[in-house]
Amino acid sequence: MNAIELNNAKIYQGKTLILSDVSFALEQGSFVYLVGKTGAGKSSLLKTLYGELKLKEGSGMVAGFDLSKLKTRQIHKLRREIGIVFQDFQLLMDRNVTKNLQFVMKATGWRGKKKMQQRAEELLDMVGLSTKAYKLPHQLSGGEQQRVAVARALINEPKLILADEPTGNLDPETTEEIMRLLFEIQKKGTAILMATHDGIIMEKFPSRTIRCENKTVTDLKSVTEFNPMG
Repeated sequence: MNAIELNNAKIYQGKTLILSDVSFALEQGSFVYLVGKTGAGKSSLLKTLYGELKLKEGSGMVAGFDLSKLKTRQIHKLRREIGIVFQDFQLLMDRNVTKNLQFVMKATGWRGKKKMQQRAEELLDMVGLSTKAYKLPHQLSGGEQQRVAVARALINEPKLILADEPTGNLDPETTEEIMRLLFEIQKKGTAILMATHDGIIMEKFPSRTIRCENKTVTDLKSVTEFNPMG
C-alpha cells in the first residue's frame, strides 16, 4: 500500500484554488522532496495531507485514510499514523524534553507512566539525545531541538513523516546531521515527504523530487531538474 496516493486532487485554501490536478503516489519506505517557490503550494499540500485543509475535489489516500471522506473527529486518528516535523520545531518551552514527548503521547491516547517513560527513552536514544532528556528546549541547540521534534514525530511508529522545511532554521553542518537522521528513519521503512528549497542539501542527499509550479505538481526525473532560483 502506498503511504500517499493522490489522483486529480484540487488543493484549496478557503475558496482559493492553490493546486489543481495533483496526481502522485509515495511508496511506503520512500523519501521524496517537495520543492517549489514560496507560495507555490507546498505547505497547503502538506496541510491537506495531514487533515488541516479539507480535500474538496479529487481523491486522496494517506496512511490508509480517505481524505475526501475524512471527518473532523477522525483527524486525530490520521495523525496517529503520521508524524509531522516543522521548520520552527514547535516545542513546549516550559517543559523538558521528556515531558514534550509525553504530552504528545497523552494527546494520542497513551496511558501508563512507565510505558510512556520507556518510549521517551527509546526515542531519545534513537535521535542521539539520551543525555538531554531533562533539558528545557532553550537549553538545546537548534539542531538538538529539531532532533526532539523528529523524536516526537516518531512516537506512534508512523507509516509516514511529513516534514515542512525541517532544516530551514539550521546551519549547514546541523542540516546534514538532520538529513542523515531522516534518511536513517526512511531506511527502516517510514515514508518521508520533505518540503524544501535547499538545492545544496538535495544535491548532497539526492532522491526523487516533485515540484509545485503553475498550480500543479510535477514528478521530476532527477534532482538536477530543480533550480531553487527558478
